[in-house]
Amino acid sequence: MMSSKPSPTLLRRQLGAELRRLREGARKTAADVASELQWSESKVSRIETANSSVRNPDLTKLFELYKTPEVDRSRITALAAQSRQRAWWEAYGDALLGAYETMIGFESEASDVFIFDAVILHGLLQTVEYAGAIINSVSVGERPDVVNQRVSVRMARQAVLTRDPPPKIWAILDEAVLKRPVGGGDVMKRQLMRLLEIADRPTVTLQMVPFDRGAHRGIDGAFTILEFAGETELPLVYCDGMTGGVFRNRPEEVRRYLVAFESLRTVALSHAETLEYIQRAIREYE
Repeated sequence: MMSSKPSPTLLRRQLGAELRRLREGARKTAADVASELQWSESKVSRIETANSSVRNPDLTKLFELYKTPEVDRSRITALAAQSRQRAWWEAYGDALLGAYETMIGFESEASDVFIFDAVILHGLLQTVEYAGAIINSVSVGERPDVVNQRVSVRMARQAVLTRDPPPKIWAILDEAVLKRPVGGGDVMKRQLMRLLEIADRPTVTLQMVPFDRGAHRGIDGAFTILEFAGETELPLVYCDGMTGGVFRNRPEEVRRYLVAFESLRTVALSHAETLEYIQRAIREYE
């Protein structure tokens, strides 16, 4: 079982929210802070959005600028210290892009994961063979040890599926995801069989959007929506890309993805129909 201890990534997000609250309470913009502390505005943004940790000297400067009460200083300083602890995936830092590393932290804490896959399967659903085929195809020129580390991280991420309690996962796949024989027929057959195993869990829902549905709300590409149990932890969206992923966390952006996901649910096959489709696809490889 995975530990229930919050990940450093989630703790950084809580820390960022606290510092943003202090800044807004002091009636200062991020530009004001950057100017007064002679920082870049992007540094302020990275701290408040959990993309960067904050060291104690910088934290002290923020406290002084915001005229933070001592009781809050002690609590937030302790939170900052916890957020700087290393998580398991940080040992693979050389092999991971920054946004992906951050996403793993959020994923490990999410209570609900809503996935739309347009071309390949989401990392939580992949077999090691399928993952190896994908990562090797996009890692031309990389050292073999780096490629192997990326495969290992992808497999280690799947420990979240057996967390207590496990997250609820709702995955919607374009038919192209199930048609593309990644790694060859044998690898794809075993991948489809693995999908059936995962989909048999009570916390997992799987749907497929057939080709005959035409254009749909996910036509622009894959995305993952992460929701959290804590009332103060707002949902966020992660979109992967060739040179790294990006997060969408502004409420209006997240709302658009939620609406898109709801639309995809209505045009996709049901969970039962999707499993029947996968079973037929498996037989085609026999």
